[in-house]
Amino acid sequence: MEKNNTDYSRRAFLRASALAGGGLMIHFSSLASLVLPKNGEAVVSEQWSELNGYIKITPDNLIKLICPNPEFGQNVMTSLPMIVAEELDVDWKQVVVEMGPHDNVKLGSQFTGGSNSMRMYWRPLREAGATARQMLMQAAAQSWEVVLEDLTTKAGIIYHEKSGKKGSYGEFASKAAGIAVPKGVKFKAVKDFSVVRSSRKNVEGAKIISGKPLFGLDYTHPGMQIAMIQHPPAFGMKLKSFDASQALKMPGIKDVFSMKLYEDGFEQGGFDVRSFNELLVVVGKTTWEVMNARKKLVVEWMPAGDTKNTVGGRGGKREVVVPGELEDTDAQHTKMREYAAKPAQQLRKDGDPETAFKNAAQIIERTYTAPFLAHNCMEPMNFFAHVTAEKALLVGPLQAPGWTEPTLMKVLNLPADKIEIQMTRMGGGFGRRAYGHYLVEAALISRKVKAPVKLIYTREDDTTYGIYRPMYTATYRAALDADKKLIGFHLKGGGIPEHAVHANRFPAGAIDNYLAEGWQIASNITVGAFRAPGSNFAAAAEQSFLDELAEAMGKDPIDFRLELLKRAKDKPVGRNNDYNADRYAAVLQLVKEKSDWNGADHGKYSRGVAAYFCHSSYAAHVVDMVIRDGQPYVERVFSAVDCGIVINPDAAANMVQGAVVDGIGNSLYGGLTHKAGVVEESNFHKYRIIRMHEAPKKIEVTFVQNEIDPTGLGEPPFPPVFGAVASALYKATGKRFYQQPFLLTRPGLPSA
Repeated sequence: MEKNNTDYSRRAFLRASALAGGGLMIHFSSLASLVLPKNGEAVVSEQWSELNGYIKITPDNLIKLICPNPEFGQNVMTSLPMIVAEELDVDWKQVVVEMGPHDNVKLGSQFTGGSNSMRMYWRPLREAGATARQMLMQAAAQSWEVVLEDLTTKAGIIYHEKSGKKGSYGEFASKAAGIAVPKGVKFKAVKDFSVVRSSRKNVEGAKIISGKPLFGLDYTHPGMQIAMIQHPPAFGMKLKSFDASQALKMPGIKDVFSMKLYEDGFEQGGFDVRSFNELLVVVGKTTWEVMNARKKLVVEWMPAGDTKNTVGGRGGKREVVVPGELEDTDAQHTKMREYAAKPAQQLRKDGDPETAFKNAAQIIERTYTAPFLAHNCMEPMNFFAHVTAEKALLVGPLQAPGWTEPTLMKVLNLPADKIEIQMTRMGGGFGRRAYGHYLVEAALISRKVKAPVKLIYTREDDTTYGIYRPMYTATYRAALDADKKLIGFHLKGGGIPEHAVHANRFPAGAIDNYLAEGWQIASNITVGAFRAPGSNFAAAAEQSFLDELAEAMGKDPIDFRLELLKRAKDKPVGRNNDYNADRYAAVLQLVKEKSDWNGADHGKYSRGVAAYFCHSSYAAHVVDMVIRDGQPYVERVFSAVDCGIVINPDAAANMVQGAVVDGIGNSLYGGLTHKAGVVEESNFHKYRIIRMHEAPKKIEVTFVQNEIDPTGLGEPPFPPVFGAVASALYKATGKRFYQQPFLLTRPGLPSA
């Protein structure tokens, strides 16, 4: 039994109970500042939600758990409640799960992203379940006049073996509500888990396959109108004038107007990213009518010129200048080459890399590039808003309600308790829905037209609006001595508008003479988090280079990585290495074993391997590729992952498989280009994504078994896919690939 030494205080724990039909309702938190009502009365609310877990027990022993985190397919609505159910000691069949609304005062940000859900909530949710269980047992002990230590629980039933008494949680829920919150409750030992570490079906699976209205686009409201935005056709342009006379004559159209998202001088938060500030809005009765009316708008655009944004957050308030030029992909590549030749910011230096390169018998240098990437969520951006002078109701798909609420408070001039945000299931996120500009747009439109409004982006709106994965480049150099021993390593990376250099990650710490540098170029093309931000490119370039370096040194690519990791473990260089060499090596060894890496029967495949650490977890892939009709296809993938304790094995495997398919598609085909600021790939007829027949026929996922607290899983399996695909392509074609996407499928993209 694991002892929980958390010191519960009113800033670390809230118990709010409601005697509703004899039931018990308990809120738990050790992440938010929560207090009991001043009058000591029980709280009864239809808005109950809890960042760290929510439990309601009815007299007939029904257990309702509310998931605090937004759901976009990563299955947190199942996995997070499983943690509570484990420590509460209930039968999963008794559990009903619901998605909770946002409550920033009680619950914090409820952020889904950065592979944080399991890592952040593991202990708080265990506290929630274990504390509730303890209170129920205390209630039973008092009722039966027995010693608490003589009680046991199983599947939502309390037992007193000495007397033969037993009773359900529901029978003692009311009495438990009046018991003081216990401190230092004990957690289950991992070996005793019966819910966690066993696979459970998606709690919304039946609703999904039967087409129930779960998503933001499904949401309806009495009197709801539809709004769409006509944004400038190019980055670096803004609205000059418009004529809406013909659009207003179209059936069902209510209004056409321009508006500013943020007023001049507005201090943006870190996630208040938006591409265009002045927007042209069409409001009408139906989506089809609004889409047709937009075509009748006569709009004149003009150059935006350089603009200044006031940005707050980390580092304090600062002015950021956004250039107004109309950017071209070819010019962007030229500019990146120019910047790459200039001095850059030193991010880490070990030993004397300059001397190592000066004395090298051989220097290997390779440059890698990657384009902007669109998130391509299958459900385009949308949000419902009903804003009045007194309050605001907002409903839709959002990854970070807690980060958007402060912005809403400022632009609507409403306090937090007058803003209600309800989160629907998301049809994809990948970082795109962490930026709540579309929610703010919906709120301002609703306030303007004095009616409930659903803002909808078309696919073209979504793809051309921005918030992309940045454009990257990196040059890797390795110095070898006469014996082909690695004596120096140099990484210099840049990007538009940011670089992807993680200076303290592998192979830093494994090489005596090491240098990492970074640079970046300002741009008006807006970027943001994209599945495993920065890491998705860093891993692709790094792992591709290590593969080529291993070949030059005459070493097996897995063995070469393991040698470096052994050095990082036995005699590490530097003190800021942010990875665990043992765990890193373990996934490589596991994938080597599971793929039968050197087995003779794999001769029909071109095999590539890569491994990477990010978001506190480790992942490795072996990719098996074949050439059919002159085209490469990934036939099989073997994946090994160390993310600590796996809550829901089937769901975890599904997430890794999804990351693999996503990584293959983006590495081979993904890319966004610009011409005079205009996005050239406005929809899927030009933006190439992986097809179903191109997905691997087999993706075998194996998890390292340990008792380490859960770490990230949504992001970590994604980055190493790129490098493994590049390695397999080399084996299949005899040609190294340095520019993404690796397969030239559309005009305008650089060739390999």
